[in-house]
Amino acid sequence: MSFVTAHSATHASRFTTHDMNALKIITSRFVPINIENIDTDQIIPARFLKATTRDGFGKNLFRDWRYENDDELKPRADFVLNQDEFSGEILVAGKNFGCGSSREHAAWSILDYGFRVVISSFFADIFRNNALNNGILPVQVSDAFVQKIFSLDNEATLTVDLEKQSIQINSTGEEEHFSINNYKKTCLLNGYDDIDFLLSNITDIEQYETARSIF
Repeated sequence: MSFVTAHSATHASRFTTHDMNALKIITSRFVPINIENIDTDQIIPARFLKATTRDGFGKNLFRDWRYENDDELKPRADFVLNQDEFSGEILVAGKNFGCGSSREHAAWSILDYGFRVVISSFFADIFRNNALNNGILPVQVSDAFVQKIFSLDNEATLTVDLEKQSIQINSTGEEEHFSINNYKKTCLLNGYDDIDFLLSNITDIEQYETARSIF
């Protein structure tokens, strides 16, 4: 029995129940953090990396920026996540987002908080890959376009269309396109992780293995 066939029964439920939700088009308000060089320790401080599951990281997203002296009873009023007028599934950040250590927990915390898209004019490569692997779409656009977004009011909405690889400011119609790896694009559009993608091609894989076994 082939490796894929042996494992297909174990993971059969993944065809109908994915760990990640499909991402195609999102129209949403956004949360702006106009700060450059936001590193992964600022996104999720190192003291929260001991957890063995991905659950519950959202409450500690930007923990040291959100609370005084790590006290949840003392939220910092000047930090955007503590301001009710800002909400949405889109986080907009300054240049070089996700720099620093390679901790995947940074992506976990962003997703668990409720963001599906992060927009910046530049992403650290490791963060970009961690985001894509966890169902978050990193949208890299020009710095000028990011600044236009930062200039919008808190009621403005953006539309991110993964299939068209475009982002639009809905109030003005201004639009830019972004790049994404075709494999990761397929995974996000279908809500696949790497194993889901493998299993979605299981028939072709088994046919190939059968053909090889003849020789």
